[in-house]
Amino acid sequence: MKLLVVGARGQIARALAKHDGVFAVGRPTLNLERPETFAPVLDAHRADVVAIVGAYTAVDRAESEPDVAMRINAEGPAALARACAARGAPVLYVSSDYVFDGRKAAPYVETDAASPQTAYGRSKTEGERGVLVAQPQSAIVRTSWVFDAAGQNFVRTMLRLAKTRERVGVVADQHGAPSYAPHVADGLLALAHALVQGEGAGVWHMTGAGDCTWAQFAEAIFVASAARGGPHATVNPITTAEFPTLARRPANSRLDTGKLARLGIMLPHWREGLEACVDEIAASGWDVA
Repeated sequence: MKLLVVGARGQIARALAKHDGVFAVGRPTLNLERPETFAPVLDAHRADVVAIVGAYTAVDRAESEPDVAMRINAEGPAALARACAARGAPVLYVSSDYVFDGRKAAPYVETDAASPQTAYGRSKTEGERGVLVAQPQSAIVRTSWVFDAAGQNFVRTMLRLAKTRERVGVVADQHGAPSYAPHVADGLLALAHALVQGEGAGVWHMTGAGDCTWAQFAEAIFVASAARGGPHATVNPITTAEFPTLARRPANSRLDTGKLARLGIMLPHWREGLEACVDEIAASGWDVA
């Protein structure tokens, strides 16, 4: 199977690109804001599946740039999906927990109605709809709290703060599932194989097993780091109200992954991913700048 990954710089894209048969392209070669760049890349690679992993992910900035977020996360992917449909290639579109409002008490299932509360969430919701309309043989994959040893993410932020602070305030009233980028990549590859076999179309939830609050995640990060002689700090649990942001974060980001498990795809527990992630950061000499 040949998988073409759109978006070469993100955490999941980099993890996917480490696998055989995967080719990642990004700007300027393929630019989701420039549909004229699609055909040359698709015709050159003739992939079995196209994974749209690249996205506008600046959640707070999207509140002042909603049109940009919509072009990159919705209009571009829909146009790309139409080009893929014309070539008989199914699409994997990576989406987000932000399509939900976070008010549900239990984990969200795929059939729950989307109710985004942010410009970023609205752009991802429209992206999901646009891709499925353009290429019905597509898989929409919602994930959450992605982290890796490189890039901008919560793990690296916590370790960077711990280098200069003894205490770090972290929100304790938002719940979700951290997802290790290499584990998500493995899951996406498995789903891509299912698409090639005529299965896997539709909406799926894919996150690390287990769940926690951001504060609990931070505590686990510092424990793992301290065990390896790295930076660590004491977590001061705070409320969402004490840490205001431009975009409203969902209080409940938990996604039920039971449907994906019935397909035979299950990601390891987020703590397993965290151990691997911190191992890699430690090997880099704790370079989290």
